[in-house]
Amino acid sequence: MPSQPGDGRLYIDGAFVPAASGRTGVVEEKATGKPIGSYALGSAADIDRAVAAARAAQPAWGALSAPERAGYLRAFCGYLEAHYEELVEQSMRETGGVRAKAEDEVGTSIRQLALSAVQVGESAGDILPPYKAGKLSLSRAVPLGVLGLITPWNYPMNLAMRALAPGLAFGNTVVLKPAELTPVIGGQVLAAAADHAGLPPGVFNVVTGDGPDAGWPLARHQGLDMLDFTGSREVGLAIDRAAAGELRDIRLELGGSNAFVVLDDADVELAASCAMIASLEFQGQTCISASRHIVQRAVAEDYLDALTRRAAALTVGDPFDPGTDLGPLISAAQRDRVHRAIVEPSLAMGARLVTGGSYDGLFYRPTVLAGVTARMPAFREEIFGPVLPVTVVDTEAEAIALTNGLPMLMNSVFTRDLIRGLSVAEQLQAGEVHVNDAHARHGAENQMPGFTRRQWIGLQRTPLSFPDWATAPADEES
Repeated sequence: MPSQPGDGRLYIDGAFVPAASGRTGVVEEKATGKPIGSYALGSAADIDRAVAAARAAQPAWGALSAPERAGYLRAFCGYLEAHYEELVEQSMRETGGVRAKAEDEVGTSIRQLALSAVQVGESAGDILPPYKAGKLSLSRAVPLGVLGLITPWNYPMNLAMRALAPGLAFGNTVVLKPAELTPVIGGQVLAAAADHAGLPPGVFNVVTGDGPDAGWPLARHQGLDMLDFTGSREVGLAIDRAAAGELRDIRLELGGSNAFVVLDDADVELAASCAMIASLEFQGQTCISASRHIVQRAVAEDYLDALTRRAAALTVGDPFDPGTDLGPLISAAQRDRVHRAIVEPSLAMGARLVTGGSYDGLFYRPTVLAGVTARMPAFREEIFGPVLPVTVVDTEAEAIALTNGLPMLMNSVFTRDLIRGLSVAEQLQAGEVHVNDAHARHGAENQMPGFTRRQWIGLQRTPLSFPDWATAPADEES
């Protein structure tokens, strides 16, 4: 039976079905709180059905030729392209992101599908140098089997697609559990696309629900050949501990307290413009957002002023209003975490509120904190909100040491001397470092398995582009 995204059903073995419990939850528009659909509250029983379907379907799916699987992916991609505008609006409603964020999310998902459809036909393996005369050694790419995906709410569609598209392309079958805060754009619309594309039953399955009832049973399921989890460090560590005891394969992308380092010879106006993107894109609710601004004392006052002018000028409101720069936070729980567990305790410990620090419902004002020390939550925690904490240091060595003191994914370094910037970047223990620019999202596509750690370093004299809201305050003043 066909399904409309948001109608409160799972997608298992090629069919849209209710949860075993019969229970559903409400999908809300984040900016208004209005109900915009429902989602099924799946459980361990539903996960069992989905994994069994995926396992039964995998041999035949893996046996298809690369062109045949590519054809299915192109049809999947075609559905998303045909529904691009409604998917963008669904993302805006469900995540609370502005249009540019939603367009990036949907567009990236489409590109990933198209890329995977091409990649699957490029190479079946390698011919290896023979280890002995008269021998021929071949290696070939084979499917892992059944993949379990647990995805977050911030970029729900494309964080699912970056594993889903190549996973399907190379002959794996998939069970997806999207975040309960974004079950439609993160799961149900993908099920509708897969169904429209005619994927064989069981190749792709979607089980919505909450973490304890649906996520954890999938994370622990013995029928998976690999689990891919993107989310919080705490949950990831719990999954890691459980997997280690059972020797199960997992792939984790977890959060961290990313640093934004401004050295004493930096262009502070450039740095402050980049900071708007690095810390405030999607209200700061990304794993690559800058959580700590570590600034050398010689430029600290000028940087704080440039940062404050920009942050104070931003408009917070309904994402569908073209004049809005930042939308709402994802939930009341996230707002309370930002305000009560990070901002207020840091102020109580001696930090100074320069601008912001207030909210109306889920709409949280961009907040700049000065005088932040390494002991404060605003320094130590991954903020996941529109807060820019500034910590002042005296030396470059101190900035490097503070940066390396916490887990992180992506950093930025600002200096007028590109060689100095490269030198500092090479000393930072992050997978991705940008010199004189904000994040460019190369890390996820540049990971090297084995016993080495690949670090991506981007050198940029000036950033490639800014949204108007990142530069307008400084431009008007000049």
